[in-house]
Amino acid sequence: MVDKIVSLEDAIAVINDNDTVCVSGFVGIGTPEALIRGLQERFEQQAEPKDISLLFAAAPGDGKDRGLNRLAAPGLVKRAIGGHWSLVPKLGKLAVEGKIAAYNLPLGCISQLYRDIAAGKPGMFSRVGLNTFVDPRQIGGAINDISTEALVELKELNGEEWLFYKSIPIDVAFIRGTTADKLGNITMEREALTLDMLAIAQAAKNSGGLVIVQVERIATEGSLNPREVVVPGNLVDCIVISDPSEHLQTYDTPYEHAFTGRMRGVIDELPPMPFSDRKIIARRAAMELPINGVVNLGIGMPEGVGKVANEEEIINHITLTTEAGVLGGVPQSGLDFGAAINANSIIQTNQMFDFYDGGGLDLACLGMAEVDKHGNVNVSRFKDRFAGAGGFINISQNARKLIFVGTFTARGLKVSCSKSKLVIETEGQVSKFTDEVEQITFNGRYAAEMGQTVLYVTERCVFRLTAEGLELAEVAPGIDIEKDICAHMAFRPIIKAPKLMAKALFSPNQMNLRKELINVRMQDRLSYDEDTNTVFINLAGVSIDRQIDLDQHHKVMHKFFGDLGKKVNIISNFDGRTIAPKLRVQYADFQADLEKRYFLSAARYTTSAFLRQKLGQDLKKRDIAPHIFETAEEASAFIKSTLIR
Repeated sequence: MVDKIVSLEDAIAVINDNDTVCVSGFVGIGTPEALIRGLQERFEQQAEPKDISLLFAAAPGDGKDRGLNRLAAPGLVKRAIGGHWSLVPKLGKLAVEGKIAAYNLPLGCISQLYRDIAAGKPGMFSRVGLNTFVDPRQIGGAINDISTEALVELKELNGEEWLFYKSIPIDVAFIRGTTADKLGNITMEREALTLDMLAIAQAAKNSGGLVIVQVERIATEGSLNPREVVVPGNLVDCIVISDPSEHLQTYDTPYEHAFTGRMRGVIDELPPMPFSDRKIIARRAAMELPINGVVNLGIGMPEGVGKVANEEEIINHITLTTEAGVLGGVPQSGLDFGAAINANSIIQTNQMFDFYDGGGLDLACLGMAEVDKHGNVNVSRFKDRFAGAGGFINISQNARKLIFVGTFTARGLKVSCSKSKLVIETEGQVSKFTDEVEQITFNGRYAAEMGQTVLYVTERCVFRLTAEGLELAEVAPGIDIEKDICAHMAFRPIIKAPKLMAKALFSPNQMNLRKELINVRMQDRLSYDEDTNTVFINLAGVSIDRQIDLDQHHKVMHKFFGDLGKKVNIISNFDGRTIAPKLRVQYADFQADLEKRYFLSAARYTTSAFLRQKLGQDLKKRDIAPHIFETAEEASAFIKSTLIR
């Protein structure tokens, strides 16, 4: 047996000049503050190690002095490769000024790359980053002119474009856990996230490097539950016990049981969001929330969407996620960002990005700082102000539906509402809608080409992405299109027949969004398009639990289709629809009866693979071709291809 517990000074002494040091952490969660401080102090006292490279996914920092901000000393760092930079401004300043080589790669790609480094692979293929600033046809993720090494290459596989992210061998890994035994086994029971601790440790060990772990306590050998061991002892070289002041659960919260799942927190007492332009925007975005769908909300203004969902009592009908690895619960903001109260599960960050990249997100709501005529969005670089992309590129490129949110102008904007109309009292000094964005973090043309649904929501209007550019889709009551919108844009949007935004958005009273999204009358879920002879049936969130529910469903459907007096094409949304097992056979018989009596052709869609399979089986047993798709676009395309008028 080897006792791996060492002093901070002895642990830091093993780092050499020119080493690549990989540091864990998501804001302050899982950030090994004591280890970072030890490295800072060794350099200040001994002027070594020199010229190290830093590798990190989510910026381990507080936006001021903690985390990697401690290492922004001339001569200590020669290169930094990171996903998110806004919370490490001191390091970012060195990057922007060209004092260190620096790269900004998608957070998710760095997180996933750890696994491929661990596996001894030359790198990782991903489509994430294509046609953004990460693409080598643009700047390849380089932050300045001295960053000349090509870390990302464009490749073609089976006629498709891919990006190849090169492996980066790790000499030293700084990671964090809660408890260790003397053999180096690490558990994380008091941490808000598990992050990529295992993948980083494996990547360092299989690169021939060292793994140093910061923990808050030591357990007797053999006392740790093997199922709770996140990093096994064979991967760990040494352990440092930290002072509690350097082992906070987050930079804002010393410890919260509800962040770990060890105890449930109270969420129904959370205060409502103050009525403002931000709340108007959050409300409009919340109207797009998919019932029983999976959602990612970005940091900043998108956080308000979760607050509105809680106020409007629909929070339990959606699954909110954070890229850090949380599914369910109520994601937190500020320096608690990444954690969640009452999460359903907490998985590794790389696993969450696998889910995102594979199309697991039904909706993402992200911020927008700059938007141009092509629908491109920039959130990463503004001259000398450098934030980095974080997980933005992974999320925005792969969500089924995407909503960008932000005020129409910035710096000084003041609005008020009178009689459910929006009044611009003071216009912002800076327009967000520019001719060309400074850096492409999201490529509008590429999204339109891929058929992605994208909205841009502001307090005064909503734009929709089309193949031709931005189309003005909605306008707030009281807003003049020419004076209040077009006059403050560097380009003219496509204007056809924009609708009025819902008046309820502009009143301080509760919107009653639950009624709009869940408690919708069955007769209001049916709409007929005479031009295409198609009926749209919205069954999203419908629960048929009792015989009376099914009887009412029968009555409404038969009346609606009977009154039309002819057969029609139908497109049905089955997302989140639930049927009590005892009523399943009756419901399937009813679907078959409707099909034979009233339908010319039918397409149904749901993101639930289980529901697609189960519904398909029920229809096939009744000699009905199922034609069940995953998305509304696929269902619509099928109906168009077989349209019978």
